Amino acid sequence: MSTHKLSVLEKVGYGSGDMAVNVVISSMMLIITYFYTDIFGLKPADLGILFLVVRLIDAVTDPLMGIINDKVTTRWGRYRPYFLFMAVPFGISVFLTFSTPDWDYNSKLIWAYSTYILVTIIFTTVTIPYISVIGVMTDNPKERLSANGYRLFFAKVAAFLVTIIVPILAQKWGGDNLASGYQAAMGLMGLMATLLFLFCFFTTRERVAYKVETKPISTQFKLLMRNDQWRILVSICVIGTIGYVIRGSVAAYYATYYLGGDAKMLSAFLSTGVGAAILAMVASTWITKRFCKLKLFRYSQILVGILSVIMFFAVQPGDIMLAFVLYFLISFVVDLHAPVFWSIISEAVDYGTVKNGHRVSGLAFGGISFAQKAGMGLAGFVVGMLLTYFNYEAGAVQSEFTLTGIALMLTVIPGFFHTLMGSLMFKYHISDSSYEKIKAQLEDITFIDSASESIQSDGAKPVNV
Repeated sequence: MSTHKLSVLEKVGYGSGDMAVNVVISSMMLIITYFYTDIFGLKPADLGILFLVVRLIDAVTDPLMGIINDKVTTRWGRYRPYFLFMAVPFGISVFLTFSTPDWDYNSKLIWAYSTYILVTIIFTTVTIPYISVIGVMTDNPKERLSANGYRLFFAKVAAFLVTIIVPILAQKWGGDNLASGYQAAMGLMGLMATLLFLFCFFTTRERVAYKVETKPISTQFKLLMRNDQWRILVSICVIGTIGYVIRGSVAAYYATYYLGGDAKMLSAFLSTGVGAAILAMVASTWITKRFCKLKLFRYSQILVGILSVIMFFAVQPGDIMLAFVLYFLISFVVDLHAPVFWSIISEAVDYGTVKNGHRVSGLAFGGISFAQKAGMGLAGFVVGMLLTYFNYEAGAVQSEFTLTGIALMLTVIPGFFHTLMGSLMFKYHISDSSYEKIKAQLEDITFIDSASESIQSDGAKPVNV
């Protein structure tokens, strides 16, 4: 089996795609909850239901997009064309989502549903091809891990821009009308995402060609369910995303109400978390070159749970410095696992190919994307319901009960989910050495070359990993 080295330019180009994707992901995880309640004017309970309903739509669109990826190949490749043709619609959908019409409450609620569904569908059309493309850029696991290090670094740069620039620009451009300020600031982010997708398209290349299964969806689904390692990754993705989004969604409330900050402190607090995550991407790449990537994944997430409990009990309302320090530590440790997770999805797909004798990739990557968005939806619903339970009122002086609830939602509650994720990762066992055996077995199933030919053999031999 051949391996393919990636140039620095191609890794940067690949990373630019996730930078574009994270204009939406970061805004959804860190800003949109606060935007919908305090700027747009939605009730927390309505917000929670909105997030949950949209995820039901993803249950259809994500697997469908994965199947389309398996069936459609163009002269530009199987995955890259979506970066070209969906770049402009992607940017427009971001702008519309953060636009606030001057209508009555019910009409605004309809607008929120319409634009949030639109941005989610367009998001699907680019993200599933994006998380799939690394599998055909190279078949070298070290190169995939390195490329994902670049990818996640640029993703955090996007998150940094969204968190530090958007609140400040919204206040500067909007003045007393924060709604128009957020519309303009996120419109700028949407334009940036469009340009980044175009850069990603022109700097990456699809080299590895697999023969894709043409079996019925039901058969592909059954094959996928036999892949125990993929099932573990799906579970981890849902659980981890819930914890991550709950913490990210509440950070703005924590900075504003628990720490008593203004727009500048809000921006500083959010960017502190993102800055720590950027450093984590660099640290993770260095650590995984020297130590077991699976151990890093497992123990980092358990440590997040411990740090979260410490932060809850140690930080009192107004303890700004201590809050920043502990939030930085949590944000750093929690993202040490990220390059590992996104690099091992392709390995789990290859494991399933060897185990079952048939390759199911589109549905596998679509399932991971749905798991991430399902976690986002469930987290959004939980945040909305918890804000309602803790009697949160937008713009008001919050009670002690409400402040305690906000603190719990930033620390202990998400910490529990990360601890659970780390514990579940002990069931995942595809190490670098076992993956080398899988690669050898793949030669008996599929011949892969650097052009675009692939031949399926009659069967597959199981491998012990």
